[in-house]
Amino acid sequence: MAGPNGLRTLWRGGGPVKKRTGFQVMLSLIGLVKPLMGFMVLAIAMGLAGHLCAAFLTVLGGYGVAHVLGWQMEVSLPMLFGVMILLAVLRGMLRYGEQACNHFIAFKLLALIREKVFRTLRRLAPAKLEGKGKGDLISVITSDIELLEVFYAHTISPVAIAALFSLLFSLLIGRFHVALGLLALAGYCVVGIVIPLITSRRSGDDGLRFRTQSGALSGFVLDSLRGLSEILQYGQGKQRLAEMKARTEDLAQDEARMKRTAGQNQAVTNAAILVFSLGMLFSAALLYQQGQVDFLGVLIPTLAMMGSFGPCVALANLGSTLQNTFAAGNRVLDILEETPVVEEITGQPAVTFTGAEAKNVTFSYGGETILDNLSVSIPQGSIVGITGRSGSGKSTLLKLFMRFWETQQGEIALSHTNVNRINTQNLREMESFVTQETHLFHDSIRRNLCIAKLDATQEELEDACRKASVHDWIQSLPQGYDTQVGELGSTLSGGERQRLGMARAFLHGGSFLLLDEPTSNLDSLNEGVILKSLKEEMGARTVVLVSHRTSTMRIADQVYSVEHGRTS
Repeated sequence: MAGPNGLRTLWRGGGPVKKRTGFQVMLSLIGLVKPLMGFMVLAIAMGLAGHLCAAFLTVLGGYGVAHVLGWQMEVSLPMLFGVMILLAVLRGMLRYGEQACNHFIAFKLLALIREKVFRTLRRLAPAKLEGKGKGDLISVITSDIELLEVFYAHTISPVAIAALFSLLFSLLIGRFHVALGLLALAGYCVVGIVIPLITSRRSGDDGLRFRTQSGALSGFVLDSLRGLSEILQYGQGKQRLAEMKARTEDLAQDEARMKRTAGQNQAVTNAAILVFSLGMLFSAALLYQQGQVDFLGVLIPTLAMMGSFGPCVALANLGSTLQNTFAAGNRVLDILEETPVVEEITGQPAVTFTGAEAKNVTFSYGGETILDNLSVSIPQGSIVGITGRSGSGKSTLLKLFMRFWETQQGEIALSHTNVNRINTQNLREMESFVTQETHLFHDSIRRNLCIAKLDATQEELEDACRKASVHDWIQSLPQGYDTQVGELGSTLSGGERQRLGMARAFLHGGSFLLLDEPTSNLDSLNEGVILKSLKEEMGARTVVLVSHRTSTMRIADQVYSVEHGRTS
């Protein structure tokens, strides 16, 4: 889907997802571990020690059998059993410590990643979030990030542990004979590397497809719930339910295919372990016949091989599950690596509002020109009206004054200063913007208004609401300003939401007031009160008023008509 300036979104719901290899995703995700690298090293050390304890239980058991069979040992049998008990206890403690470290790392990083995602979304908004599937974004922020717990808690340290463990045990077995050590190393590589790679390639894009379809289904369900009244009104319930069922079945088929691949992977892994264990036994027996190893050279390498595949099995099982995890990581990285249309400006001198203007502005969405060499002058303390047909670029002009996007040609200036050279915070303090659709949070009226000024007093709230012709209505509610508005303001009418939006603008106190159809949902009485308030604000505020209503334009000092992106 093309967006402003022809930009293409990189996550599902607004466009195709950027493809990365599993290795690229893994490196990017590992890079996020840097703040917690000390804990990761500790987890790897405890995990390696724990697996060595478990494996040496089998090895020491072999030495115990040899002792019983009459082989001369340097340690007594009771001491051997004592060491085995100690290793068993240490194994449990080290396993607990490893898992505690891994999960601390995982959940700490998930919190950091969520913070990074929200910061990125804030930088991308509003230009790159317009038209995006909200359900898909919710899926990324919740389930996709949650899936990364598998990677941070059960992947990074197991990979390092398996590599170090395999090397150590290959050297241990190789002490009896080099060929046996090489055979052990080959077995570890096949189970821990070759099988997971083959499984990953067989899975292909199954994980990515599953995550994107899951996000799309979330968006579809959210959209259906929001439009439930329209669905019922026009009798589309069965059709909508059928489509939801079809999407769910497609998702179930993808999940079944992934689980089937995981089952096949486990079967192949177990078969490989059996083959290499028997191969170690037969190879050691052959070397025994040739006199190259003694009885211990057959018993210990075979038992060591059989009891040392644990770390590699953990890697083999990741071959299929990581597809889903890497797909989720890919979608999260798409957001984190996305660049905003406009960057925040800092470090510039503070500007005091003394008027605004658009000079020879040209702006396009993709290949479609919306504004073409448009010029508008807005003197300080005036009310300037802008009229025109829908789609002529009126709302776009207001967004350019807000610097949601940047012009391709021409200049948007406040106080004779290009908006690209005004600190973003300074710009937001000077401006108040009321859109056609007022968004209300699932909270009280008071907290919804105070988003415009967090430390607003009750007197300031009431004054702003009187100007917006909404104070008397709020006072008539059982809980007054503490009344809950419901999700998305669902308990309020369009006119009530619009008046609350105007109250926010008055409360914010910006010198430059941008109003996009501020009275479209109001009756003539409430419109008159708001227009009277705007007229009384002249001098203290400068107003740009976009409207189709002739009655609204009567208070304007000057009216521009925008047609085909040009003013007249």
